[in-house]
Amino acid sequence: MKRLHRLILRALPGPFLGWLGTLMFLLLMQFLIKYLPEIVGKGLPKTVILELMAYNLAYMVVLAVPMSVLIASLMTFGQLAETNAYAVMKSSGISLPQLLWPALIVGLLLTGGMTYFNNEVLPEANFRAKNLWQDIRRKKPGFELQEGVFYEGLNDYAILVQRLPPESNELVDVTIYDYSEGASRRADIKAERGILTTSADGGQVELVLERGEVHRRLAAAGLGEGERYELLRFGRYRLAFDLSDFAFERSDPTTGYRSDRTMRTIDMARVVDSLEMSLGEKRATLRETMRAMGVDSLRMTEELLLTRDLAPWDTVGVRTTASTRRALAGLDARQRSGVFDRALQNARMARARLDDTRRTIEWENQRADRYRVEIYKKYSIALACLIFVLIGAPLGLSIRRGGLGTAGALAIGIFLFYWVTLVQGEKLADRGLLPPWVGMWGANIVMALGGLWLVLYVTLDLRATPPLRRRLAQRLANWFPARRRSDGVAGDGFRVSGSPATPPSVEVTEAES
Repeated sequence: MKRLHRLILRALPGPFLGWLGTLMFLLLMQFLIKYLPEIVGKGLPKTVILELMAYNLAYMVVLAVPMSVLIASLMTFGQLAETNAYAVMKSSGISLPQLLWPALIVGLLLTGGMTYFNNEVLPEANFRAKNLWQDIRRKKPGFELQEGVFYEGLNDYAILVQRLPPESNELVDVTIYDYSEGASRRADIKAERGILTTSADGGQVELVLERGEVHRRLAAAGLGEGERYELLRFGRYRLAFDLSDFAFERSDPTTGYRSDRTMRTIDMARVVDSLEMSLGEKRATLRETMRAMGVDSLRMTEELLLTRDLAPWDTVGVRTTASTRRALAGLDARQRSGVFDRALQNARMARARLDDTRRTIEWENQRADRYRVEIYKKYSIALACLIFVLIGAPLGLSIRRGGLGTAGALAIGIFLFYWVTLVQGEKLADRGLLPPWVGMWGANIVMALGGLWLVLYVTLDLRATPPLRRRLAQRLANWFPARRRSDGVAGDGFRVSGSPATPPSVEVTEAES
């Protein structure tokens, strides 16, 4: 038995690590294809690009580890069935639970590791990746001219070059619009040729123009005079452009706003606790306000407070009672109208306060549910490692094939079902259509029940037993002996033998077509 357990523990790491590496590579290629246009062309240091890729590897690990566990379980136990090793073990009295528990321990260890990873490493990696993306998007693209296209990346300048000779710093037929003194005082510079040079530190670019003109509008010299126009011809004209805005600047990676995706579980639990306290205070305030307005306290359930339609309160009716008549005694019609107007105004203000409180309660409740969804999600994805071992082992023994194609196709189908169910449950829970725990644990519950049924199917060897249809027909035949035929055949596919003195025996036979 110990040799078998060691054999399984040695066979699992190979497919797991191989598929983990393959899936990580595919996910990394998908990331690069999707975000490469935002990275290329900005002159980012290589270390920054590698850091961004390392941070985004965190969510790839969350996806790749459970699927790799599923494929490794399918391949390992499928090979045991394909080579008839499991048949020999079963004939020796070894059951599936005895064979399965080492793999379950491995799945449990992976679940513990992924729980720590999801709660501690993943939020921090997401937070640093978000800050790094913001720094990258703030950076301007590098100083790069194109033929026949205005370049407006420099402050107060627009540059147009008609021809760029290859492998040289020469510019041919250059036009520059200088807005340094404002759009109304724009200077137009045209030159036949230009030479670009960059400073040693890369913080400045110098452009030397040759054989050109400068056209500029000048302000009036005195009162009563109009604007002047200046034309300047030059043999050489030098311009210096500051490139400090193009430098990549890093912000503090540990500061900034953290959302539910970038917070640790313990921090989200604190936020949920504070929201629940705030909700309790607001619900109590709402109850007191409604009680002061004379609303029946027996109807003030939590459901009523969150869903009550207050639109009918727009119309305020006046009931004439003894106290009302005493309060209005001695007032003329105008004064009574003023009292009614003030009462109506107060009622509308109270209704507005109720509406605001109710909307605040709904918003805070939805916010708390989003945090609960994220907390449950971290644990449910981690537990998927153990559940996939529970599914992969009996399923691999049932299909009796441990090849790469069969295991990969089955694993992709099962994981897609799990992931789609998880994502849809998250969306429904975020919208308040499902409780957070149902949305996040529903997929795990379904997959766990399926895994337990597969373990029971393989352990009891239900494939070798008669089909359920035949067993039901046999039970019906035993319940209704009076319907048996005198020729020895009772119903379709049953032959009855025996004498009247002895109880008849029922033998299940194949029905003739």
